[in-house]
Amino acid sequence: MSLQCGIVGLPNVGKSTLFNALTKSSAPAENFPFCTIDPHVGIVNLPDSRLDKLKAIYKPDKVTPATVEFIDIAGLVEGANKGEGLGNKFLGQIRETSAIVHVVRCFNDSDIVHVNGEVNPIRDAEIIETELLLADLDTLERKLDKTKKLARGGDKRLKIELGLLERLIDHCGDGLWAKSIKFTEEEFEIAKGFHLLTNKPILYIANISEDDITNNSANKNLEELINYASSKNSSVIKVCASIEQEISTLSEEEEKVFLTEYNLKESGLNKIVRASFNLLGLQTYFTGGPTEVRAWTINKGSTAKQSAGVIHSDFERGFIKAEVFSYDDLVEHGSENALSNLGLARTEGKDYIVKDGDCIFFKFNV
Repeated sequence: MSLQCGIVGLPNVGKSTLFNALTKSSAPAENFPFCTIDPHVGIVNLPDSRLDKLKAIYKPDKVTPATVEFIDIAGLVEGANKGEGLGNKFLGQIRETSAIVHVVRCFNDSDIVHVNGEVNPIRDAEIIETELLLADLDTLERKLDKTKKLARGGDKRLKIELGLLERLIDHCGDGLWAKSIKFTEEEFEIAKGFHLLTNKPILYIANISEDDITNNSANKNLEELINYASSKNSSVIKVCASIEQEISTLSEEEEKVFLTEYNLKESGLNKIVRASFNLLGLQTYFTGGPTEVRAWTINKGSTAKQSAGVIHSDFERGFIKAEVFSYDDLVEHGSENALSNLGLARTEGKDYIVKDGDCIFFKFNV
């Protein structure tokens, strides 16, 4: 699936360092604004311990995890909606993403320049989000002018669109994100066509210091950001981007030792990838056999027929049925044969809503 999470934030908050750690790449991450001009894209494996247990059961030739796609977008500055700091280009890049990962600096370090002189996570977050709101208001007002002319013909859908545009302009004009408005089903479909920046789900990443992450120290900046995110029905993941970049260079065994030394249960990167996957409204189902165990990515709420199409369009077009059993049952009883004998494998039709962790074998005919 070509769904992307866009990593945004002010310059010098640790976005590119975090992106490099996530993707094990080397995007520029220098101590000055706009070192990232063209967006960098990386595909990251979704950490999923269930694959290890499926591997032990099926003993396949290979294991293929689900993935999340991230795009590192250059730092936005105040006035971006008017083109400041190449703002129009960067806002356009955010518009192409499906969700926003907002990195906010919550550490003090005199050696790393802050674009606004001092660390203030709420002010910094509001600068970015005000720019997104202003860009959306510009989009909505231009769309309103066109729709007013077209709606004179009496088209019912255009009248609904006109009313929605007026409501969104009032809502966003009050400083509220488009995603916080209550849409009817028809309005929701219309609003998707506006490609609004503030209609995207958002996850906050608090970039804190090495000392804060290792000693679990109190951090006033972090507390403020958590409260701010909570007011927007969003969540915060705390990381130290420099530590995460170091972890990303280690082997699996070295990483375990490193995490133990820092008293960490797992890397912050794993938490970010899983949270981003969820932010995109995705889930996985599994297929297994001696050739491959694979996690397939689908939208939450997908039917069996739609899920079959992720493997190949022929599977969806010629769908007959799906043989389904749960991951937990398979791990508990150790084989598909055992599940069949116990009556724990079942047959589902095309309208079955696939659950996260379902193990499925599709039958089709074309």
